[in-house]
Amino acid sequence: MLPLAIAGNLLQTFGGMKVDLQVTSGNNAAESSELLRAVFERAPDAILIVDTRGRITGANETAERTFGYQRDELVGQSIEVLIPARFRKDHPAHLQGYQAAPHTRPMGADLKLFGLRRDGTEFPVDVMLSPLPTESQTLSLAVVRDITQRRSIEQKLEQTQQHFRAIVEGARDYAIFMLDPQGCVITWNPGAGQIHGYRTEEITGQHFSLFFLQEDRERGKPEHELSIASAEGRYEDEGWRIRKDGSRFWANVLITALYDQQRQIIGYSKLTRDLTERRRAEEALLAELSVSVLPGLKIQQMLHAVASSMQRIVAHDYASITLLDQSKNVLHSYILSAAGDSGPEMELSVAPESSPEAAVLHTHEALFLPSLQDSSFPQDALRHALSSGIHAAWWLPLVHEGRVAGALCIGVRNPKTLEHVSRHTLTQMAAQIALTIQGINAARQLSAQTQKLKEEKRYLEEELRTEYSFEEIVGNGESLRRVLKQVETVAPTDATTLILGETGTGKELIARAIHNLSARDGHTFVKVNCSSIPTGLLESELFGHEKGAFTGAIQQRIGRLELAHQGTLFLDEIGDLPLDLQPKLLRALQEKEIERLGGRRTIPVDFRLLAATHRDLARMVKDGQFRSDLYYRLKVFPILLPPLRQRREDIPELVNYFVAKHARRMNKHIEEIPEPVMSALVRWHWPGNIRELENFLERAVILTRGPLLRAPLSELQELNIETDEPQSTLEAAERAHILQVLRDCDGVIAGAGGAAERLGLKRTTLNSRMKKLGIERREYL
Repeated sequence: MLPLAIAGNLLQTFGGMKVDLQVTSGNNAAESSELLRAVFERAPDAILIVDTRGRITGANETAERTFGYQRDELVGQSIEVLIPARFRKDHPAHLQGYQAAPHTRPMGADLKLFGLRRDGTEFPVDVMLSPLPTESQTLSLAVVRDITQRRSIEQKLEQTQQHFRAIVEGARDYAIFMLDPQGCVITWNPGAGQIHGYRTEEITGQHFSLFFLQEDRERGKPEHELSIASAEGRYEDEGWRIRKDGSRFWANVLITALYDQQRQIIGYSKLTRDLTERRRAEEALLAELSVSVLPGLKIQQMLHAVASSMQRIVAHDYASITLLDQSKNVLHSYILSAAGDSGPEMELSVAPESSPEAAVLHTHEALFLPSLQDSSFPQDALRHALSSGIHAAWWLPLVHEGRVAGALCIGVRNPKTLEHVSRHTLTQMAAQIALTIQGINAARQLSAQTQKLKEEKRYLEEELRTEYSFEEIVGNGESLRRVLKQVETVAPTDATTLILGETGTGKELIARAIHNLSARDGHTFVKVNCSSIPTGLLESELFGHEKGAFTGAIQQRIGRLELAHQGTLFLDEIGDLPLDLQPKLLRALQEKEIERLGGRRTIPVDFRLLAATHRDLARMVKDGQFRSDLYYRLKVFPILLPPLRQRREDIPELVNYFVAKHARRMNKHIEEIPEPVMSALVRWHWPGNIRELENFLERAVILTRGPLLRAPLSELQELNIETDEPQSTLEAAERAHILQVLRDCDGVIAGAGGAAERLGLKRTTLNSRMKKLGIERREYL
């Protein structure tokens, strides 16, 4: 049984173990003694009892496990058997000193003690000694604790502290220091001295507001930063700071609040980086983009300048710029190489779930994907980045003054590369690129508008140099009134109108009348004669071309379709439009967009199309000379102009008009047109229609020497007898005229309102002419 005296000292030595022992007689005393023995045996530390000679007289179970001996092997042995050899020479002196003044104390408080196991291995220990008086002698109680695990933790902690101290002391590019709750400096690393210029003894105890500009101090910015850090746990900012010598530097600042267990502020840690060079690079970026891009207004120039400038600010392996096309609601993405060259343009959907670019444009927020492979976006939307070996990427909205121009992507092969890049740096760079793009867009719009005005000016100057057939519609006959009624009907609409009629009937004049009566009369009326422009140049004339699109394209040219934007486009002699251009014109009509020759940019166009031809388009469609889909697209509202021979009642008015016009131009005074001349002019078939009549009368005015018009009527007769071809032409004109009258009369030849009466012929004469000209019933019914 363990003596009670030993048990009491044992409990005192353990310290903190409190057992209320009330020793009484009988069974209670036995129970208490048994309890104390259990405490001794099952104590977590090894317990050894040593006599005055240093020999072990007792040990518990933990001592057996700790040192690897059986208890009967330890009892009687010198305590030095459990001490490494290097400590044994000093042990007798320590034992003698302790026995001279025994009291409870740790052994070797300033030493690192080790125990020795039976197998010869050593382990670190703590030893607590306590005197144990008995009737015959004073024993010593040694409590030995194995601190191997604690020593390992302490070593790791010490190593960590050394590493941290080395990092803080060695971080020459970072100012790392501590502030007290009032904002005064209490620690200072070498990096802080290098950045701010203060020595440790100079700055310790000083308020950190010394680092701020005067205007920032006046408005309370230092206190504001601490209050936010205290409330939110941290505060990050970028701005100008002051060094000891008064010079400024651009700083990235991170303040972290430090709390005690009661969440009371005990201080702040502050980390400052000098980003002056990056700031200068950012400012240089905008300047470089403005200088190198704005004058040319070329997307390739912009991409090259952006790529080369970005690389100096943020090292990356992949970059792309995606621009928003508002007119088509699609994205055009340009891949940039490390050299700044752009890859092929891609068209992406703007649905937010389809691509990171679209998501960024919808949210106006930056997006970081640390792993493209594990992204929720479709792999197809990331295929170009993935094919370049990119693992992580930032997507940044290009936003300026609330307007989104597109998105910027910066990707890297090693995700750790982006860990040291601040979001603020990226957003600042994206904002500067957005500003440049907005400037480019504004300048391009201004340039395009200026170019369009130049083209309109040139076109109108050409129009002013051109003599129109006549300046207004002249005549009051029934057939002309019917045409003008159709013009009044279709003009207010935007319907495509096809004007049919023989050469010289005034199709362009009718087209101009439709334009002038429409809602587009305030915009340009643009005309193109498809038969007067060489086939090789007609496409460029209609759709325009980019510089270098073909040999001789030394500058950009706006096409007539683009020039007619919001106005009217008149295509004269559309029957001569080449087959290969017809589908391109049809697409422009249906989609309301074009692309210049040599260009990839889609240009929206809004124009009304008026077309004219003297050819039989329906027959050309049957013969495969004209596309049927374009023909039906043009034939929304056809207007047939009657030839001059079908509106003879208008000839006298036209004669008077043209004679007065040309006499005024030639400064002549013609007062009268002889009746025989007028009658001859009215009777003539005029195969060239109004154009032929005007040219004939201009010649007559030239020949006239007095107030009476002298018309060379013999020329009209000579036209019939010189060759067979004119006669054939007159017969064809006569045949067409008779067919038209028959159609207008629904095939009725004789009687009131019949074709014979309208032609001024007898029924038999008309039948004879129809037989001679080969007119069959199926042609007019």
